[in-house]
Amino acid sequence: MPIFFTRDWHPADHVSFRSRGGIWPPHCVQGTPGAEFEPGLIIPKAAVVVSKGDSKDEEAYSGFQGTGLGERLKRLHVDAIFLGGLTTDYCVRESALDARKAGFSVIVIRDCTRAVDVRQGDGERALADMLRAGAKLAESSDVIRRLASTQQ
Repeated sequence: MPIFFTRDWHPADHVSFRSRGGIWPPHCVQGTPGAEFEPGLIIPKAAVVVSKGDSKDEEAYSGFQGTGLGERLKRLHVDAIFLGGLTTDYCVRESALDARKAGFSVIVIRDCTRAVDVRQGDGERALADMLRAGAKLAESSDVIRRLASTQQ
């Protein structure tokens, strides 16, 4: 089962940053500790890391935007993806919607994602958007059971 991790990988002068008129403080700046995965996150050796938002003049909330991820998954005959991460109301939402548009089944692991909630309720509205697009919600315990049953 292929495993992909997406990450923001922004240049220091990224268009999303307030200094360039964007809405975000600097985050996930290439080569800085803020761009590293959480130290406790277990990343299998065979996992593929996909960087997004690496062009200084282009925003990219979705892991599918400008990364070739959809094509790679199709070449591997993947038909369903599990999504978790940050943030429910931006990157997870956009990745789920793009994955659905590309024809993938999408399962959002609800307890493995968090919202920014720039406006109160953004995270819940994002979940509703994903459900309307055909995504399903699951908890990590459900996913672990499902994966364990496929290993037998």
